[in-house]
Amino acid sequence: MLEAPDVVLIERSSGKRIDPVTGDVYHVTFMWPESEEVAQRLETPRTLMPVQVMSQKLQKYHTEAHALKRTYHNCLKIINADQPHVDVFSQVLNFICTPRHSPSPYTPRILLFGPPGAGKSLQAKLIAQKYGIINICCGELLKAVSADESHMGELIKPYLESEQQVPSSIVLRVLTERLSRMDCTARGWVLHGFPRDVEEAELLHKSNFTPNRVFFLEITDDIAIERLALRAVDPVTGEWYHSVYKPPPGPEVQARLRFNPQHSEAQLLMRLKEYWSQTVRLQAFYPQAVYINADQDPHTVFESLESRLVGQLPKVLSNQQTNEN
Repeated sequence: MLEAPDVVLIERSSGKRIDPVTGDVYHVTFMWPESEEVAQRLETPRTLMPVQVMSQKLQKYHTEAHALKRTYHNCLKIINADQPHVDVFSQVLNFICTPRHSPSPYTPRILLFGPPGAGKSLQAKLIAQKYGIINICCGELLKAVSADESHMGELIKPYLESEQQVPSSIVLRVLTERLSRMDCTARGWVLHGFPRDVEEAELLHKSNFTPNRVFFLEITDDIAIERLALRAVDPVTGEWYHSVYKPPPGPEVQARLRFNPQHSEAQLLMRLKEYWSQTVRLQAFYPQAVYINADQDPHTVFESLESRLVGQLPKVLSNQQTNEN
């Protein structure tokens, strides 16, 4: 990314002159012709922008440049362009010729599966933080879209308000739009909450969003219920507590804790039954998947995930890919 002060850029633009005979471009400050004859016939380019328009374009560029820097931060070199062009070229060439090293040896496209309470959200957050990739929780994505006033948001909102499952076709439209954005394309992604069954996995594959790492986080139903049914949130601070692993600091906090109705034992047993009913087929669809014991300390689980992330890409193709070939 070439950068220079706005004053310099405006001066460069406004000082351009063109020779109508040869088409050569000159500048009143930096490159004036030696020939007086050429100097006398120079004209201001018709495409020269007024200073006010140039300032507006620079302001828009700076707004977009901030997002571009975040997107390409893993491979970005910012070069001061307010110096002779020979020096700028030398720095650009040097950067191009220097081997780049990244903590991730490939563009990660990661799927996380697991029953409720397996820690998918936490592990996705840790992976995203470590490798600078995009963390996409399908449920949170749908909530975000439903909160805006777009046509898609209006379609999703009734399903979420009535706590019904959003149809796969709608979820896929929202998800593929998000995965197609530049940050996901350039940096990679870790996805959880979708696909929920083999039919959705096939739809995802047909949309050309094929994961190159698939993990199943495994815990027993008893552990899942223990982790979630005993969790509660403090509505004042937003802090989460657990009756066994992280008790509230005092009776005052204990009295105001709120339990999630979806984390009742009856609700969890229904969700677990639904998860296991789809898991066998999903495991068959992703034969290259890695199975991680999630009944451990979160950082131990992350180390297990990370050891598989930086290894060689799997050579086993999914059933869908094999059939297509």
